[in-house]
Amino acid sequence: MKRSGSIAAIRRGKASQHGALAALLVMGGIAIAGPSGLLAWSENLRLLDQRKVQLAEIEKERTALKNRVALLHHDHADPDMVGELLRSQLNVVHPDEVVIKLED
Repeated sequence: MKRSGSIAAIRRGKASQHGALAALLVMGGIAIAGPSGLLAWSENLRLLDQRKVQLAEIEKERTALKNRVALLHHDHADPDMVGELLRSQLNVVHPDEVVIKLED
């Protein structure tokens, strides 16, 4: 009787070891191939570089727009900017001006 009890204990011990090994293998697989694992690391770095380039472009555009807004301030608007906007929005030109249209 003692022998069958020890065999059952050995089987339970082996089952728990196999379960622990399976859990470790699953966690290792996730660490390598998961969404934030080693295989995704280079993709994340590439996306980060793309986002930095996009951010630099957007910041450059924002600076240009901020400058245009400052030039159109209602208290001290820049006459050149006002003239440019009037001509472009209303298609108005002076008689002595020549209009050159550039194709985009």
